[in-house]
Amino acid sequence: MKADPILSKAAILAKKGSYDAALKILRDEEDRYNGSFKYYYLYALISLHAGSYADSHDYLNYARKIRQNDTNLMLCFAVHYLRRINTVQAVNYYLNVLELDPKNKIAKKALSVMRNYSSSESLSEWVSAADRLNRLFPPIPAPFFTGKKILSTALILTAAAIITFGIIAVKTFNPFKPRSQRSTAEFTLTSQERKESVETGGYYKYILTRDQAIRHYDQALSLFNSYRDEAAKISLNRILESNASEGLKSRARLLISNMDVPGFDTFKKQDNPSLTDVRNEIPAYKDVHVIWKGMATNVDLTDEYTKFDLLVGYDTRTTLEGIIPVNFNIPVSINTERSLEVLGRITFESSYNDIWLEGVAIHQSGRLE
Repeated sequence: MKADPILSKAAILAKKGSYDAALKILRDEEDRYNGSFKYYYLYALISLHAGSYADSHDYLNYARKIRQNDTNLMLCFAVHYLRRINTVQAVNYYLNVLELDPKNKIAKKALSVMRNYSSSESLSEWVSAADRLNRLFPPIPAPFFTGKKILSTALILTAAAIITFGIIAVKTFNPFKPRSQRSTAEFTLTSQERKESVETGGYYKYILTRDQAIRHYDQALSLFNSYRDEAAKISLNRILESNASEGLKSRARLLISNMDVPGFDTFKKQDNPSLTDVRNEIPAYKDVHVIWKGMATNVDLTDEYTKFDLLVGYDTRTTLEGIIPVNFNIPVSINTERSLEVLGRITFESSYNDIWLEGVAIHQSGRLE
């Protein structure tokens, strides 16, 4: 799969230091990339390298609405706070990065700098020195390789490293590189687990035969292998709420723990359930992510959280499917006069009465009207 030629050209120019030319290319194509995490992130990062901090911060906010748990995005936000000597926020971002990527060199270096220059005055002097802060910027990604070229280049470099040094270098993260196929070997059921897949007795939401339990798990594993995590969770939740054996349930929990939190750019729209689907079978949708369109009302915005009621389906102003509470653990700017899309995780009480969404990201634009 070939990488995007426009983003590729901008990245190549930026890597050569031609930041203004790279940003002009991106600005001219902004309408084409509405809602694209890759575009917003690349624009924000190039602006950061160019010293355009206001533009960088704006586009980082656009990117965060699509995908929050991206380590490179967090590194960019941390730099902005560090530049303003807001060490509390900067440290929080760097610690979050290390929680997701314990070996991240940039986060470790930044924390070391803040330890060595602990006073505001000394840290301000360090930040003001030429090119010092730049060392904490994420590098410009290289999206201009095709998938085939990435693979062949990686094989050549790996072979060279083994021959020359006897080691294999740790790979660096590239947000533009296509995802490789997942390995499912560790989640494959043993013959014994297949034979003892269900238990008898007790009260459960679902009563499954041995063949049904195995079928649910195999289907989930196949979906997981195709990065269709949300559809896989539905099958696994049915196992967890059934008379399946504890061994099979343990496998299901392990598989769920290895799933990714989606962004607007990675969410599989074909696996998006309706509000009616969820309400008809609430236990099967525990922790499943959805994208629901609508309007926001009763917005409660503070420095620490955002809460509102989502009028699901009311983006057209003609049909209201239901009203669902939404909670974000960060402040999110919302225009109550415009329709929006909410990416969130389904949550509910043990009584299965009321459901709400734990917010992940919001997409709001005039183009949704």
